[in-house]
Amino acid sequence: MDQRPYITCRQLIEFIGAYVAGELDAESRLDFERHLHVCRSCQAYLQSYRTTMTLVQELATDEPAEDVPDELVTRILARADRS
Repeated sequence: MDQRPYITCRQLIEFIGAYVAGELDAESRLDFERHLHVCRSCQAYLQSYRTTMTLVQELATDEPAEDVPDELVTRILARADRS
């Protein structure tokens, strides 16, 4: 039986993006799923996260709305390039 402590809800939230993207190593993924198995709040959070990401992808476009100032678009794109 595994005697390692469970990860915390805060840790789960920190790793959720990598988990959904399939980028966690096997051990981290098992720790993540082990916590999910016993934490209904994190199960709901994961479902909400997935729903949000799906909606964002459906709404995302490559072109900004016509009424967005060019300077704002330029600043947003510059910030995204630094990430």
